[in-house]
Amino acid sequence: MIRISEFQTKDVVNVSDGKRLGNIGDVDIDVSTGKIYSIIIQGSNRMLSMFTKEEEIVIPWRSIVKIGSDVILVRYKKASEFPSE
Repeated sequence: MIRISEFQTKDVVNVSDGKRLGNIGDVDIDVSTGKIYSIIIQGSNRMLSMFTKEEEIVIPWRSIVKIGSDVILVRYKKASEFPSE
């Protein structure tokens, strides 16, 4: 079992490119079932954050590959990286 406070301190890393995405800022939970639907990572563009809203990264729970002691590995693709139809 893991507490949400412990969950939020872990680095989130994308296994697709090895980049660190950040830390979990929020969790999307269905309160009636207790099921976690997604984790939300706040954008980390510090230079622009004073002037613009930071972009959130929403990662569905099914995209989590592994939760380790220090890191959460996810498989994440930006919407712009998906093939156009």
